[in-house]
Amino acid sequence: MANLPATRADWSTDTQEGQCMAVSTVRRRRLGEELRRLREQKKITAEAAADATGMSQPKLNRIENARTAAKIEDVHRLLDYYGCDDEEFRAGLIAITKDGSKRGWWLSYRDAMNASALDLIVLETDASTLKTYEPAFIPGLFQTAEYARIVIDRLRTAPGGTVDDLVQVRMARQAILTRPTPVEVWAVIHESALRTNAGRPDIMGPQLDKLVTLSRLPNVNIQIMPAGAAIHPGMSGALALMGFPQRRDLDVVFVEGLLNGLWVEDPADVELYRAKFQEITAEALSVDASLSFITAQREMIK
Repeated sequence: MANLPATRADWSTDTQEGQCMAVSTVRRRRLGEELRRLREQKKITAEAAADATGMSQPKLNRIENARTAAKIEDVHRLLDYYGCDDEEFRAGLIAITKDGSKRGWWLSYRDAMNASALDLIVLETDASTLKTYEPAFIPGLFQTAEYARIVIDRLRTAPGGTVDDLVQVRMARQAILTRPTPVEVWAVIHESALRTNAGRPDIMGPQLDKLVTLSRLPNVNIQIMPAGAAIHPGMSGALALMGFPQRRDLDVVFVEGLLNGLWVEDPADVELYRAKFQEITAEALSVDASLSFITAQREMIK
């Protein structure tokens, strides 16, 4: 998943107090929506909430509308005032707030990525689970540098960073697979992705070797969707469902597009994608059969 085109980044920034940092607009938006929902459930006006928590109403409006990053102390005060006693939910919102102050490795490449790519990287880094379906390519987290170079070069739709920069970004993202607490990945890859560029054994041979190696990691499951599979939800396109350790209802789905991606954030819609992903896995080869398929495909490449 996530062979995103690279363009000039549409960065969310907070220049107040001299700060300028990358922030996941998806998570910031979700935080604002939840704070607004809690306030409205209590029938509290924005003016009253701002007065009670010692902030200006314009600032509260900016937080609720995802136009500025919230401070942890502000979120605590708002949650206290709204009477939020769900500790698990509260911890989830505070974790989202902390995202806004992160300075990750990706900032070095801020001129090379578009907004969707930035959001994807930030959320991947925080995710505990990732479920992805890829109908056309080897997922970005599984790509070799040589394979990534071809994909990035062919899919670029606008000037941005160099191909070398974007390959480095893709390789750096893969650290989440082997970090001390790695993300748990369940990937379904269409058979055609393994056959693309089969005429380039110098590219596909090492790429298939890497898939075999990754499939043996305890946190990685790979299934292959056979070309003769029945109609299934994955035929609608690539997707990635990211789960977070705090709350299931804070999970998000990324649906990839040519110029940009679509983020699905509504809990009911995310649950629908979760169910559809189960249908996709049911149509794919088993994990063991998939490893055999990858191995056999590798042996065909001389």
